[in-house]
Amino acid sequence: MLEMMKNKSWDDELASIAKRARAASQTLGRAGAEARTKGLQTAARKLLEQKDAILSANAKDVSRAQGHLSTAMVDRLTLNPARIEAMAKGLQAVAVQPDPIGKVLEEWTRPNGLKISRVSVPLGVIGMIYESRPNVTAEAASITLRGGNAVILRSGSDCFESAAAIAQVLRDALRESGLPEDAIQFVPTTDRAAVGAMLKLGGLIDVIVPRGGRELIERVEAESRIPLLRQYEGICHLYLHPAADGKKAVALVRNAKLRRTSICGALECLLIDRAVVNTMGAAVIRDLLEAGCELRGDEALWKLDPRVKLARPEDWGREFLDSILAVRVIDGMDEALAHIRQYGSAHTDGIITEDAAAAKRFTEELDSAIVMVNASTQFADGGEFGFGGEVGIATGRMHARGPIGAAQLTSYKYIVTGNGQVRD
Repeated sequence: MLEMMKNKSWDDELASIAKRARAASQTLGRAGAEARTKGLQTAARKLLEQKDAILSANAKDVSRAQGHLSTAMVDRLTLNPARIEAMAKGLQAVAVQPDPIGKVLEEWTRPNGLKISRVSVPLGVIGMIYESRPNVTAEAASITLRGGNAVILRSGSDCFESAAAIAQVLRDALRESGLPEDAIQFVPTTDRAAVGAMLKLGGLIDVIVPRGGRELIERVEAESRIPLLRQYEGICHLYLHPAADGKKAVALVRNAKLRRTSICGALECLLIDRAVVNTMGAAVIRDLLEAGCELRGDEALWKLDPRVKLARPEDWGREFLDSILAVRVIDGMDEALAHIRQYGSAHTDGIITEDAAAAKRFTEELDSAIVMVNASTQFADGGEFGFGGEVGIATGRMHARGPIGAAQLTSYKYIVTGNGQVRD
């Protein structure tokens, strides 16, 4: 399946893909909530039925990745029966979500008798560009389908075979359910030129959702002629406040960093208040080191425990996606907020504290898409928010922020009903 043709213009092929997606989106938007629910349930069933084919495709990706990707990134790429079952459960969860289309968001009557209502509608065609995680294929397709949108999926080369297999299963499910299979499109190449061709299709694609590392995001921002729902790196912070509960702190930090190190909600920097560095801070540091986490800290932490490696300047504001954590001792809330604003990515940041006033100040003054209080940053996930899934975590400020579920992939239109009124 893997196609690596270079020096080929993909403009015509991507335009054809987008036109088919556009036509399918118009049919899908009219299909009704019940039909979309049936399509999602069918897709969940077929993922399980086609498990062996998906695992076979994934084995090719994993085999290629061995030796040039880190252990954590190979884990991120790898599928197994349990992960395919989790994908199917994710589709079922999206299927039972309230349908966001056709909802009357607001209505009022003007003095002249005109009745005005604001009604939710699909965005249209979503262009999804992502890397490494094949499960994103199912998650993105299910969320867009729930919202009545078509999707064009452009996977990274690392997960290409797996993503292509999953996308085909989903297309088959749409056809079996009586929905247009062209509502799910898969870009059939790993050639980077296809991304450029896709980003020029304003008028055919309504919004681009890039999900990946800094290089991908910066390229999409530089080249796109289409509006973006921007997801930047997950440079997530936790601030260990003097009023934290020590037992909670140890458990929260370990989970935030080590539950899965390769996801965008994984903790990448821990800020320890100097007031508790020799007590709670020392316990947290010891627990992480004993769990096998490499710590890169400032001189104060190195003196506290020589197993801590001295951090380099580039370790602040870095997404490790591995069992590596930057740790810094800071003096109070002001310095914690300043550090996060300077080095964070506005993705997910949190505070560990039993002081309600401190928590209130942290949540009010920090403008990240997700702000946690006494919770692991790994809850930064659409499924955990009750959305059934997500197509990404938006870190920008336009249209959507935080987990992008089906409701976030909608727009609205105004319906104005009169009785013969004319304007003076």
